[in-house]
Amino acid sequence: MTAPRNATVAVIGAGDFIGGEIAKRFAAEGYLVFAGRRQAEKLEPLKAEIEAAGGRVVTRGLDARDEDQVIAFLAEAEAAAPLEVCVFNIGANVNFPLLETTSRVFRKVWEMACFAGFLAGREAARHMLPRGRGSIFFTGATAGLRGGVGYAAFASAKFGLRALAQSAARELGPQGLHVAHLVIDAGVDTAWVRERIRAREGEAAVEALEPDRLMRPAAVAEAYWALHQQPRDAWTFEMEIRPYGEKW
Repeated sequence: MTAPRNATVAVIGAGDFIGGEIAKRFAAEGYLVFAGRRQAEKLEPLKAEIEAAGGRVVTRGLDARDEDQVIAFLAEAEAAAPLEVCVFNIGANVNFPLLETTSRVFRKVWEMACFAGFLAGREAARHMLPRGRGSIFFTGATAGLRGGVGYAAFASAKFGLRALAQSAARELGPQGLHVAHLVIDAGVDTAWVRERIRAREGEAAVEALEPDRLMRPAAVAEAYWALHQQPRDAWTFEMEIRPYGEKW
């Protein structure tokens, strides 16, 4: 654990896997981490792990679709120490045939994966622009590059998030903010992904998974840390990451 920094990192969508690992990675570098997700009680294990390692973290229940909640969350982070990084990491991955996709599902997925990203990016920029520095990172997916069968809602939202990130990068980059969009082009090694493989292909397929064929959440977090370390004369806007054996 490095010495504490006078800076905060906000992780919106600090789930049990990628979001949690991003929080731990930046906490290990001395940042004060503000971690938010819908159910605050689910952040307790993450808080305990970060603090046991000597890190600093504040956990908050957060509905990222609610404008007032996002404003308050990032304002609190800024008040604690200058907001240096904001990571928007909400997924909303669902699969429904087009004719079975209700308007409620479509709207909710868009609100979670696109509209919430707009709120996060806008409010983070409000705090960062007066200092002329900061990083705003959006977690994207393969669905943000191409629509797939059953992914009308998810792909629409992720396409929108990617467009938001592009517009923000073009507008905010010349003002000193590093905006980047990360395409997570593979399954992440989580219990949910393994269960999907098991349901689709059977237990033997799970047991036969080669090492590193699914992306470890900690490895994904390293990509976010690497982006934040880039000098501004060589900023990456879009980074695609996938395991060595992933077909694309």
